[in-house]
Amino acid sequence: MLKLTNVCKKYKNSNVYSVKDLTFEVKGGEIFGFLGKNGAGKSTTIKSITGIIPFDSGTIEICGHDIKKEPIKCKLDIGYVPDNHAVYENLTGKEYVNYMANLYKVNKKDAEERLAKFVKLFNMPHAIDNQIRSYSHGMKQKICIIAALIHNPKLWVLDEPLMGLDPQSAYDIKCYMKEHKKQGNTVFFSSHNIDMVEKLCDRVAIINKGRLLEIIDVPKFMKTSKVSLEEYFLNLTKDEISINNQLAESNKEEKKKGFFSFFKKKKKQEDDALEKILENQNKTDEEDKKIKEVLEDMKPSKKSTSKTTKSTKTSTNTTKTKTKTKTSINAKSTKTKTSINAKSTKTSTNANAKKTSSNATKTSTNANATKRKTTKSTKE
Repeated sequence: MLKLTNVCKKYKNSNVYSVKDLTFEVKGGEIFGFLGKNGAGKSTTIKSITGIIPFDSGTIEICGHDIKKEPIKCKLDIGYVPDNHAVYENLTGKEYVNYMANLYKVNKKDAEERLAKFVKLFNMPHAIDNQIRSYSHGMKQKICIIAALIHNPKLWVLDEPLMGLDPQSAYDIKCYMKEHKKQGNTVFFSSHNIDMVEKLCDRVAIINKGRLLEIIDVPKFMKTSKVSLEEYFLNLTKDEISINNQLAESNKEEKKKGFFSFFKKKKKQEDDALEKILENQNKTDEEDKKIKEVLEDMKPSKKSTSKTTKSTKTSTNTTKTKTKTKTSINAKSTKTKTSINAKSTKTSTNANAKKTSSNATKTSTNANATKRKTTKSTKE
């Protein structure tokens, strides 16, 4: 049903393989668990199986078809439930499922019958006609599962299928996993819930740091092992982690040696560069001194400057004295003219007064003579 052979995957700008030489086979009619810690390579493996991301080397076959050579045929046999609810939220639940049915070329009658069955199974009749954006986390997970099963895939792939589900929804999904297995199909899923894996899986693969550690037959293991699957998993991955830590420590020592040699080389380069900078600085200082000397020669001496300043001050004072003298002379001439004019005015006024008094005297004399003549004539 599913076969991986020497699959390797390394992401861009990374020196570590996310998946390295991964080889295992999943049979038809079984539930196969995929266990590993965070960063172990589970999601990378699942995305390579479903054709979402390319892998670097190795082969992946689904129902006898190579995923690289015949991707469409492989994907028609896969039903994939991601861990991030990648759905069109503006569509209703029914519209989304019908859209997926059309992509997988499911005829209308089969699509309607399967949709009705899953809606009843997952208790969604009240929500199937609502927009997906109004769904809760668990309801979005359910609609993704219905869409993945609408074409009745031979290989049902789930990445953390029970994350965030309530107990009833989780139970319903586990029940349908068993039902899908009974129909001769295969269920392949990753999980951190080891207790569920113990109860549900036929076989389980344990992966760590991109490498397959072991494939366990779960029923046989439960009968023969003195420890639980959880304890076995933790011990197995712990041993692997300690080995990786030792390798990491040795790599650190090598890096330290390389770092110190690199540091010495770098320091020598910096010292050489500093010497060149100091040489250039000395040259620049000498040039600056020469320029200053030339500028000093071009400046006038202090004595000539003082003489010029004194002569300037003397001329300024002379000019001020001349201006004051002219002003005083003009003021004196103006006063003299004013006094002369005043005297002439008084003299003319006195002359006129004298003339007026003499005329009055004459008039009075004439009047007296006239009176005398008149009295004489009167007496006669």
